Amino acid sequence: MLRSAARLSRQFPTSSRTVVSRSISSTLSFKSKVLETSPSVRPSVMTATINGHGSDYTPFLLSPVPGAELRDGVPAVDESDWTSELDLSTATEFSRAALRDRKLKVLVLYGSLRERSYSRLMAYEAARILHHMGCDVRVFDPKGLPVKDDVQHDHPKVQELRGLSLWSDAQFWSSPEQHGNITAVMKNQIDWIPLSTGSVRPTQGRTLAFAQINGGSQSFNTVNTLRILGRWMRMFVIPNQSSLPLAWKSFTPAGRLMPSSNRDRLVDVCEELVKTSAILLPHSDLLNDRFSEREEKRIKGKLLTQAEKEKEKDAEKEKERVALAAAAAAAHEAHAATPSPS
Repeated sequence: MLRSAARLSRQFPTSSRTVVSRSISSTLSFKSKVLETSPSVRPSVMTATINGHGSDYTPFLLSPVPGAELRDGVPAVDESDWTSELDLSTATEFSRAALRDRKLKVLVLYGSLRERSYSRLMAYEAARILHHMGCDVRVFDPKGLPVKDDVQHDHPKVQELRGLSLWSDAQFWSSPEQHGNITAVMKNQIDWIPLSTGSVRPTQGRTLAFAQINGGSQSFNTVNTLRILGRWMRMFVIPNQSSLPLAWKSFTPAGRLMPSSNRDRLVDVCEELVKTSAILLPHSDLLNDRFSEREEKRIKGKLLTQAEKEKEKDAEKEKERVALAAAAAAAHEAHAATPSPS
């Protein structure tokens, strides 16, 4: 590992070498254990698929690409994979040194059900870039996920999504912009991931990156909304972001991004996600340690779910109501026992 750190130091310019050295030294000296979180979902085929890394989670490695246009009835295929030719050594070496050769686990979500969905194609490109940086990448297919309600928590697709979220160290979200904001398909996935399930926070402490896909001119409404949602879910949202304009002109018939500054920006975002995750993940126990949660555990013995908190509030209100009623009854009795003036 020290040799990896030394190689990494040589790759950086002198002006930034001190920062890199401090990051690596801090990572190597920190004694906090990096948790290997396994999905706490109900036993099912979905659980086995997640733990067994089912092939359904890596469609970005298929050729032809799902969503490729047909040419004479045959899906189009590009001759080469541009992501395999990228120089990603800086982020890759830093991640290996910081995580001690542990693979970064990244969940990718996209917000469309169309066959040739540009948000899905964008998600696949991000997945390939992350894969080439040594990440364990899994893409969730939102098809079949029910509309959010308070009934279908045991639905296989809901359990699958929640299990993948718990499994992940980092996430990448790719959403189209529709009517000036994220799509219902994207929001539905996020809504099915609870902020808390008892003492488990399915997204707290995970790093997040995202991309927005536009049918027309470039906009930033969707990435702004995704940034708000990520912060609300207690995730570390990276500063960088990607917004792709004129998506229908940006992909080859085979479903691959054509060369452009926007394609380069996607690479920037993926590199930043890996670097940020590598810096933060070894300190996840420290960063997720909150005073308010420690106090709740000390007083209540555990972290309460929202339902339990509401039940407590209702019990307190009922207690207060009974006390007021008792006080009113006592006052009435005292008034009745008082002799009236003659």
